[in-house]
This record gives sequence, C-alpha cells and structure tokens, in this order.
Amino acid sequence: MTTRELHDAPRLAPLYARALLPHGEGKSLPDTECLRTGIDIDPVHLAAYNQVCEFRLTDELPVTYPHMLAFPLQMALMTQQDFPFPLLGMVHVANRITQHRPVRLDEKLSVRVRAENLRPHEKGRQFDVLSELSTEDGVVWSEVSTYLRRGGGSGSSPGRQLAAPRPNAIWRVPGDIGRRYAEVSGDRNPIHLHPLTAKLFGFPSAIAHGMWTKARVLAAFEGRLPDTYTVDVRFKLPVLLPAKVAFTSWRNTDGGWAFELWNARKPKPHLEGTIS
Repeated sequence: MTTRELHDAPRLAPLYARALLPHGEGKSLPDTECLRTGIDIDPVHLAAYNQVCEFRLTDELPVTYPHMLAFPLQMALMTQQDFPFPLLGMVHVANRITQHRPVRLDEKLSVRVRAENLRPHEKGRQFDVLSELSTEDGVVWSEVSTYLRRGGGSGSSPGRQLAAPRPNAIWRVPGDIGRRYAEVSGDRNPIHLHPLTAKLFGFPSAIAHGMWTKARVLAAFEGRLPDTYTVDVRFKLPVLLPAKVAFTSWRNTDGGWAFELWNARKPKPHLEGTIS
C-alpha cells in the first residue's frame, strides 16, 4: 500500500469542488492510505464541537471527536483521481467506532485513513473507510465508516425494528443544526446547509449530518460508559430539519446498550445502534 503523507489538514472547499468533476465508475479501491502526524488538538475547536453536539467540557475527547481529524483525510482519499466512485451521491450507511482508551486534549496524535472491502449490496455496492488515531502508545481509536454507492443492486432488504418506540427523551433539533455542525466539522455538503440546496438533491428540506446524530446520542450516555468500548450505528431515514426526535435506550443481555433515534411524530427510525 502506498502512503500519502499530508503535513496539514486538507482544505475542504477545493475537495468539494473536485467532487463535482466527472468521475468514472471503477471496479477497485485505490491501494493508497492518507497519513497525517504531529496533530495538536485546538481547545477552542474542541469546545465548539462539544457545544454543538451537547457534550460536557472536559480534557478528554468525546468518542466521536476524532472523526473531525479523520474526515479531511477521508475526503482527500475519496476525491482522488483513482477513486472508483464520485463523492456526491454516496450514502453513509453505517459507522463503527472503537475507543481503546480515553484520548486527552494534550496528546500528540497521528491519523491514518484507507478504503477497503468493496462488496455487493442489495442497492448497489458498498465499501469501508478505515481510520485510526494513534499516539506514541499505538492505536487508541479506530473507526469504520461504511458507504453505499446506489445502482446495479439486486433489490432491497426489509427494514427491522429493535424495539417499540417508547422514548426516554424527546429532543427538538433546530433548523440550523446542519450549518452549525458544518462550521465545526467542515462537512459543508449542500444537503445539510439550506432547504434550497437540499432540494437540488431530492430532499424536501436540509437534513442533519449522520455523525451529528451519532454524537448527540453518545452525549446522552456521558458518565455511564467505560474507558474502552465500541459504538456501532446504522443510519436509517434522514432527520429533516427542523425536527422533533425520540431517543430510546435499553440494556442488552451482555451488559451493553442498544439505542434508537426515531421521528417523534411518526414511528420511523433515523438511527439504531449498540454499545459493547
């Protein structure tokens, strides 16, 4: 595998411009990884992230925060000339994060990103983007983001429901949460920013970022999770903004947690997942 080392975080605006260029459908993922070393956490940025996702302010990173460091490298990888799919139109369908130990604000970090496991899906083809966060101790955090490229699949699989929507809490999601999260994440996909730009891509209104919904759910578990765990999420229907959502969680038989986020007005799931 070829390693492409980046000395600074890629600027995302040019990458989004590159994503608009014509892109052929290839048959294999690039044999390339992106690497960035010597990363320092900006405490002001961390505080802004914690505020928009409703985490408490501490000197430990929320389990979803390292995605902020990996996302620019993921964008750089998926907008390369040899990447088999155009970035626009891909759907983030699942995300699994493992925290091997808590990560502190004052640690020097490295991030490594690669793509693998291109495989068929009933609605097209899917693949994984793997990200690893390391310190001098080794890998301390890892993530698998699964993306779907629609088209050419064999049909659709039936949806499933983990539990009846008996909410532990009702949350109101403001209409500007997409723009606020875009400010801290750099993810300015037009489907998240404004109803008019979202309509260009077939959505009736702007939709919340999937990784914001995952972070918001994890914020509800603060103080109840161990130092080491895996949180695995499947993204279902988008959260159309503004929204009213119902959060449900319950204990698994293995001592972990299961949870769902629902449309509070209709029994339709936005997200389901487990913590183990």
